[in-house]
Amino acid sequence: MSFVEAHYHPFLFTTLTLCAMAELGLTAFLINTGVDKQTWPTPRYHHLIILFCFNGAWTTLFGSTYLLWLVDGAGHILANVASSLAWLLVTSVLWGSAAGVMHNTRTGGSCPGSPIISRCRQSLTVEILGWAAFGLCILAIIATCSWLVAGRQAALKANISEADSASRLV
Repeated sequence: MSFVEAHYHPFLFTTLTLCAMAELGLTAFLINTGVDKQTWPTPRYHHLIILFCFNGAWTTLFGSTYLLWLVDGAGHILANVASSLAWLLVTSVLWGSAAGVMHNTRTGGSCPGSPIISRCRQSLTVEILGWAAFGLCILAIIATCSWLVAGRQAALKANISEADSASRLV
C-alpha cells in the first residue's frame, strides 16, 4: 500500500463521510420540521432538501463502506480504485449539482439581520456543507488520479531500468 493510499485516502473518505452525516442530520431535521409545520418557502426548495438528504445518505452509506473495506484490507471486487473513482465521480456530480441549484434557489444571501437559528441560516448551512462535500470529492479524485499516475510512472521506470540492465548483460 503506497503512502498516498495509506494516509490521504482514508482521511479524505472519513472527512467526506462526516460531512455527509452532518448534511444528513440537518436535512432530515429540516424535512421533519417542514412536514410538521407545512412551512416550505417553495416546492422547489422542498424537493431540493430531499435531494440533499438523499446525497447525505448515499455518501454516508458508500463512504463508510469504502472506508471499512480500506481499513479491513478486503479484496472485495467493489473495493478497488476503479470503483472508488466511479463512485467519486457520481457523488461529485450529485453534490455539485445540488449545491449549485441550492445557490440559485436559496434566498437571503448571507442572512444579514437574521436570528442565529433561522431558516435562512439553516439553508445556508445546507449549501455550505454541499459545497464542502463536492470539494472533498474533487480533492479525492485528484489525489487518486495522481496516485495512479505516480504508480504507473514508477512501474514504467522499473521496466526501463530492467531492460537497460538486461541489454548490458548481452
